[in-house]
Amino acid sequence: MTVTEPTSTKPYLLRAIYEWCVDSGFTPYVSVVVDPQTRVPMEYARDGEIVLNIGPLATSHLLMGNDFIECTARFSGVARELLIPVTAVAAIYARENGHGMSFEIDKNAVSAGGKDQARETGPAKPPKHPGGKPTLRRIK
Repeated sequence: MTVTEPTSTKPYLLRAIYEWCVDSGFTPYVSVVVDPQTRVPMEYARDGEIVLNIGPLATSHLLMGNDFIECTARFSGVARELLIPVTAVAAIYARENGHGMSFEIDKNAVSAGGKDQARETGPAKPPKHPGGKPTLRRIK
């Protein structure tokens, strides 16, 4: 009998907090550490991170899978396809009250390769990995 590694709980927790936000009338935000696999508008990333509104009014075709979060969102009126590795999500929370969940980012899970994908989304900035636990900032 072989022992398989258990599936990560992170994608399930992300979906649960997302659903709680939407059911409660809150706006779900995700904080993402940008890596070469992350396809987001790099001009909106700051210090290797980006905060995104993934609510139903801000996105279309949202798919929260076990490995990636995929959706279409508008930035300055232009529709952009987003691809966010679940491993790069540092937090999900409600904009209105800051309640949610933060996650440790596994530095080994955040890919160091994939330079071609980084070029497709614009100039890539190296991700900043502060020591310790991630912190949430309220953005108004």
